[in-house]
Amino acid sequence: MCDQTFVAATFGPCENCSTPSPLINIYIKSEPINYCSLCVEMMACQGLQKGESLVSLKRESESLKKKLEEERKKLCDVELNQVAEKIEVLGALSIKTRRVLKGHGNKVLCMDWCKDKRRLVSSSQDGKLIVWDAFTLNKEHGVSLPCTWIMTCAYAPSGCAVACGGLDNKCSVIPLSMDRNENLAAKKKSVAMHTNYVSGCTFTNSDMQLLTSSGDGTCALWDVESGQLLQSFHGHTADVLSLDLAPSETGNTFVSGGCDMKANVWDMRSGQNIQSFESHESDINCVKYYPSGDAFASASDDATCRFYDLRADREVAVYQKDSIVFGASTVDFSLSGRLLFAGYNDYTINVWDVLKGTRASILFGHENRVSRVRVSPDGTALCSASWDNTLRWATDFVTENK
Repeated sequence: MCDQTFVAATFGPCENCSTPSPLINIYIKSEPINYCSLCVEMMACQGLQKGESLVSLKRESESLKKKLEEERKKLCDVELNQVAEKIEVLGALSIKTRRVLKGHGNKVLCMDWCKDKRRLVSSSQDGKLIVWDAFTLNKEHGVSLPCTWIMTCAYAPSGCAVACGGLDNKCSVIPLSMDRNENLAAKKKSVAMHTNYVSGCTFTNSDMQLLTSSGDGTCALWDVESGQLLQSFHGHTADVLSLDLAPSETGNTFVSGGCDMKANVWDMRSGQNIQSFESHESDINCVKYYPSGDAFASASDDATCRFYDLRADREVAVYQKDSIVFGASTVDFSLSGRLLFAGYNDYTINVWDVLKGTRASILFGHENRVSRVRVSPDGTALCSASWDNTLRWATDFVTENK
């Protein structure tokens, strides 16, 4: 989203011609280099065949892309809501706020559940990371970090560590302990380093690897123990704002979304972009896999949420209403996958029926933008984080079928 996007301009000597000028950070075989715009253009022209130019190649690329879209549209014979016509309509939803977690002194930017279904971690613009007991409202740990705008946080699968990152371009891992008085900030270990802010992070299926996304337009896989870069992912042409790991035991793919209005699916082993979707009309603020791993949803500043089927390789549903004019900032699915919770910049959370494409409920309570919604691992609770400095914890997903 526009007011969470930061640009870092680099000025210095070009690594090719040594001329002091604004530099463009590019990657060749995973190695970062800083070239001026002239050297980048000259490098791009190398290897062109006789009669070819960058303009002609771009024109050919656009033509092939249009042909591919035309072939895709021929296969789009039915929409998801048409397939679901005979499925029973959801009844009235009863979702009640049970807890309001207060402790941050500024906008809460991110939160994540622990797999024990009880603890959660939140990060804020106040430079603090807080580990909560959601049942008792107690703060188990509070970590003050030197960087304000801690834009992302994540719990390790074991529950023994948390990761966080933000405007300092780093992603750090902090081991947790039973001693609440221990200075955890002193145990912080920097694992990942980008050339722009860190917008997202998540552990893989172990505590030993960390996946990050950044405003430098890349995603990266890191070894937690050594801090070594294991794989980098290049394909976005603007800031990457969100990522999500496939919910499988192997977890070999992940999806990312960013300011280039693209959602890309990646193979973690090869680093290749294996699928790409470009139907949004503005920044993609959040992406989230469907529980089965065969599809994912996205939230965008164009005021829509969209549902993509990876097997069909296309968008199959759009969740929108004429009355919704503010951007969607975050999404998550219920455990069954029937409900899609979407947080918006108008301070509300809309609950969508994934199959029917209709809005099942709308939740109020926050007094500023909803920055994150996450369903607990057992599916019984929903936690939302907001720029009103609070987190709200809701339960009782009760439906009365019509």
